[in-house]
Formats: sequence, structure tokens, C-alpha cells
Amino acid sequence: MKKILIIILTILVLMTTSCSKKEINTTTGEIDGIKYEETTEKTNYAKITMKDSSVIIIELDPEAAPKTVANFQKLISEKFYDNLTFHRISKGFVIQGGDPKGDGTGGSEETIEGEFRRNGYDNPLKHERGVISMARSNDMNSASSQFFICLSNTTASQLDDNYAAFGKVIAGMENVDKIAAVEVDGETPINKPIIHTIRFVTIEKID
Repeated sequence: MKKILIIILTILVLMTTSCSKKEINTTTGEIDGIKYEETTEKTNYAKITMKDSSVIIIELDPEAAPKTVANFQKLISEKFYDNLTFHRISKGFVIQGGDPKGDGTGGSEETIEGEFRRNGYDNPLKHERGVISMARSNDMNSASSQFFICLSNTTASQLDDNYAAFGKVIAGMENVDKIAAVEVDGETPINKPIIHTIRFVTIEKID
């Protein structure tokens, strides 16, 4: 009986170790022809890792929206987005996340100026499929932590010049689509997709 208990405990330890290694391995990898590696240094590339270990790689554009990118980088450095959710999914339009309250009413402690044409900023980024942009209220300078990723080239174009686009998905768009496909009640996911982490990465394009 004692030997059986030891064998069972050994199996459980091995299973736990295996699961831990799987999670650790998301710090490096390859997706859509891009090799990535997490770094503690601030870069213009960020990796969104979902709770199911799926990965989305974002390229930030500080030339288009320097204040917005700096704010997003600050929140990444603070690990602000860990375990938050995509709380809004508008089919064929956007997925939205980054709210600590999880209901679209929350944000970080700071708000930033809206870097878009209607607010006096020359931001050339268009709201096309894969573009990441800041959510806000009716106040043009109310963006803080909530962001959205566009799902379409056509439906999101109405946001041009009115919201601060600041980057785009360069790998893992299929995982964005997977999030967009979850069951919703209106625009609220029945089971909100959980962001495990957002971290800086370095990237290398693979030929």
C-alpha cells in the first residue's frame, strides 16, 4: 500500500512539473513565421498570452501615437493586464479588453490625451483588421487601459480619426478570431476570455 501511494505521488509531481513547463514555454516560440522571446526590456513588440496558452503578437507604433504607446508600455511593465479579460466582443467589429472591473466601466489610474485627428493629432493609422486601438468614453481624453482589436477592414473604418490606433497584430490573428468566435449575450461573452499575461518580446522573422 505504501509503495502504491509513493507511485501515485510521483505521478502527480510529474504531471504538475509537466504543466508548469508548458506554461513556461510560452515565453519563447514561433507563430506565423515569427520567432519571439520575452524580455524585461521595453520594446515595440508585445505578446498577449491567453489563459489557454494561445498567443497574439502586437507591433506598437510610437510614431503614430507616442503617448498612447508609452501608456500601454507602462501598463505592460506594471503587469497591469495580467488575468484581465476580453469583456466585450462585437461580432465582425472588435474585441475589447483591459478593464480591471471586467465590465467596460474601469481603467487604470491615469487617462491620456486621445491621439487622433478629431482631437488635433495627426495619426495616420487606419482601423483595419488587426489594428489595436484605445477605447474611451465620450470624453476624447478619457482613454486609460482599455483597448480593442479590429476584426474587419470595413466595419471598423468608422473609427478612423476618432480613436487612437497605436499598433497592429503581426502574428496570431487566428487567435484573435478564436476569441471573437466565443458565445456572447449581446456583446458580453458568456465565459470571458482571460488574458494570462501581456509581455514585451523581441522578434525575428523566419524565412
